[in-house]
Amino acid sequence: MASLISELTRKKLRRFRAIKRGYYAFCLFALMVLLALCAELWANNRALLVKYEGRIYFPTYGAVITGDTFGLGYRYETNYRELKKVLAERPDDWVLLPPVPWSPYEQDYSTGSFPPNAPSLESRHFLGTDNSGRDILARLVYGFRTAVGFAFIALTASYTIGVIIGCLMGFLGGKFDLIFQRFIEIWSQVPFLYVIMILVSLTQPNFTLFVAINVLFGWMGITWYMRTLTYKEKARDYILAARAQGAGLLRIIVHHILPNTLVMIVTLAPFTVVANISLLTALDYLGFGLAPPTPSWGELLRQGVNNLDAPWIVASVVTAVSLVLITVSFIGEAIREAFDPKHFSRYE
Repeated sequence: MASLISELTRKKLRRFRAIKRGYYAFCLFALMVLLALCAELWANNRALLVKYEGRIYFPTYGAVITGDTFGLGYRYETNYRELKKVLAERPDDWVLLPPVPWSPYEQDYSTGSFPPNAPSLESRHFLGTDNSGRDILARLVYGFRTAVGFAFIALTASYTIGVIIGCLMGFLGGKFDLIFQRFIEIWSQVPFLYVIMILVSLTQPNFTLFVAINVLFGWMGITWYMRTLTYKEKARDYILAARAQGAGLLRIIVHHILPNTLVMIVTLAPFTVVANISLLTALDYLGFGLAPPTPSWGELLRQGVNNLDAPWIVASVVTAVSLVLITVSFIGEAIREAFDPKHFSRYE
């Protein structure tokens, strides 16, 4: 594996690791993403393990297990918190619940007071509940998974389209370049927010729709960068030598131009992730985002602003959003510094 990475790339990776702020931010962000991907294992109303009458059940990632399976007398999905209380008197049977035994969609009115309810260790609502009685920590975690998934999917699709078109514009030039320049200039003037408002009013908003809209408008920025870099690279001697040896368009772009322009893509990617997360949060806050009851940071932020007498709501979501955006920004700064061929600054 090490032989597949050039010595120059290894030097850049070592430089990135030497920038402690960016490196630790990357480790923290990777841990947050991993925890979000495994959210069902620690924030879920389904049990991790159930032992009942000598059999072991794994409800978390399995099919719905009805209550009559465990002798609870109903045919809908088992309430595992209730089951744990019932089996507490049976030493051979037990239930292992996640640390946060609530799903992001589940409403809790068992406290006897009207939500939102303050954080409580007894009820296992560690960050309290929102104004619908749903656990804030669970909604933060699942909302983070939605936001990060949106950011990376939109980033991958937008950069794929933008890099391809930008390289072709820069390498081919001529009419192809002029046509796409005029198209991008016209398309970039279409108001993004108005398009969102129109589509949301005409159809049911969903994750796929917002990814598609983001990609439709998000590919143009990287296109200009790649066009400029390709124009510069195609005039260099190694490109002229490759063309003289008979290398085709695809080989020159893939094997020669892209590796030498990868720095720009890697540098801009973290900041695009920040922009995508902020975009989805803003749309949800304005009411043009994902349909309720989808867990969303923007929806939680709107609840917090509308319920300032419940400060745990706005404090939780503002802290989570700030932490993620600052972390990704630190990663972007470190990548830009580590992959910059003109290394003027020095980090201790």
